[in-house]
Amino acid sequence: MSESQTYTILLCGVGGQGTITAADLLARVASAAGKCCKVSEIHGMAQRGGAVTTVVRFGDKVSTMVCDEGCANNIVSFEITEALRNLAFLAEDGVLVVNDEEIKPLPVLTGKASMPAHARERLVEMGATLIPAGALAREAGTAKCANVVLLGALAPSLPFEFKIWEDVIRENVPPKTIDINIEAFRLGVAYAQGE
Repeated sequence: MSESQTYTILLCGVGGQGTITAADLLARVASAAGKCCKVSEIHGMAQRGGAVTTVVRFGDKVSTMVCDEGCANNIVSFEITEALRNLAFLAEDGVLVVNDEEIKPLPVLTGKASMPAHARERLVEMGATLIPAGALAREAGTAKCANVVLLGALAPSLPFEFKIWEDVIRENVPPKTIDINIEAFRLGVAYAQGE
């Protein structure tokens, strides 16, 4: 990232996956690193498993929080179908991190629609890193911290020291979950780095 570049990250998932919490942590990391940061979120029916999309933009100067098609430097998807739905926003040289989990929406469960064919294969062809965030979160101590695993997988592609990430996590998660969340973050980093 050049000094004057504005960086755009789109986080997407469904309600209850911690997408908004992850975006908040990311924004706090950018701010702690001295960057100007803006956040926008769309979460209409999120409480019922509906789509949640959050955009975090940071840089020395951020004029808007809008993410147009083809402008996201990174997409972090908490679910496979949402990754496919938001692919148009990924920049040509963008980084795609996807939780290797499919959540069937209500129309699929009621038989009115079907899941996209060959979703994983299509994402891999696009260069996505599929990460077993749920399994890594359970390894850290609870499935509830899969969002922090995904932040860990995102972290190596961003210009922030891991110490800043860990300090922000320590300051913003419930005290009883600090160690679990730090471990979840580290497992995500290790997975992204192939360790």
